[in-house]
Amino acid sequence: IHVIELDMTVAFTASRARNAGTRFLLAQYSDLDYIQFIDGDCEIKIGWCEKAIDFLDEHDRYAIACGRLRERFPEFSIYNQLCDIEWDTAIGDVMACGGIAMIRVTAYQEMEGFRESLIAGEEPELCFRLRAAGWKIRRLKEEMALHDASMTQFSQWWQRAKRAGYAYMEGYFIHGNSDEKFRAKAVYSILFWAACLPLFILVMAFFNKVAFCFLILYPIQVFRMTIKYRTVLKSSRLSFYYACFTLLAKLPQFVGGVRFLLNIMKGTVGTIIEHK
Repeated sequence: IHVIELDMTVAFTASRARNAGTRFLLAQYSDLDYIQFIDGDCEIKIGWCEKAIDFLDEHDRYAIACGRLRERFPEFSIYNQLCDIEWDTAIGDVMACGGIAMIRVTAYQEMEGFRESLIAGEEPELCFRLRAAGWKIRRLKEEMALHDASMTQFSQWWQRAKRAGYAYMEGYFIHGNSDEKFRAKAVYSILFWAACLPLFILVMAFFNKVAFCFLILYPIQVFRMTIKYRTVLKSSRLSFYYACFTLLAKLPQFVGGVRFLLNIMKGTVGTIIEHK
C-alpha cells in the first residue's frame, strides 16, 4: 500500500486526493488500462474487478463500470438503511456513478480527471463531461462492494443531506446551462419544497389563514412517493420512511445550496462537509 501525503495548506477535497493518487499510480504503472476507485469506508467484493474488466474489454465506448453497492450494516439504523436503498440504482446505461467504480484510464485522462475544486458530487460531474464527450457509463448487476455509512444520529444524516444540496447547487452553477440542464431538476425540487412553497404559504397566510391548507401538499407528496417506492422496495414501512426522509432532506439540501451561493458571493473556497 502506498500512502500519498497531500499539502494540507491547500484546501482538501476528495477529488484532489483521487487525482493525486491516480497520478502516482500511473507514474508507477504507465500501461494501466483501468483503475478501480474505492473509498476508505468500503470493501470490494471478491470477483468484482474481473467482471468489470471483462465488460470494459468488450465495450470500448464505456468509460466506467460500476455494480451493486450495499451497506455493511443496514440494520444498525434507519439512516444506514436509507443509504442501502439509495445505492440500489438502475441496471444498464446510467447517467452517473458513485465514488466506487472502475474507470478506463484513457477516458479519465481525456477529461483530465476529477474537478478538484468540488467538495462533493465530483463523480456525477465527471460522468457529465464523459457523456458529453461521447463516453458511456454502465451499471452492472454484479455485487461490487460493501459500504459503511456509519450513521446512527439524525445530525449525521442532516450533514450528509446538506453536502448533497451543496453539490447539486454547485453542479447546476457549473453545467446548468447545458442542453441536459445538469442538476436542474434536483435544484428546482429543493427550491420548491424548501423555499418557494413555505414562503408562499406564509405570505398568503398573512392575508388569510386558509392559506395554511396548502401544507397538505407535504403529506400528499409523502403518500405519492410511498406508493411509488413500494413497488420497488416491497415494504410499506420502508417506502414510507424513504418517502418521508426524501422530502425532509429538501431542507438541509436547501441549507447546503445557500452555503454554496454565499461562498460564491463572498469569493471564498468551500470546505468539505463531513457526516462522520
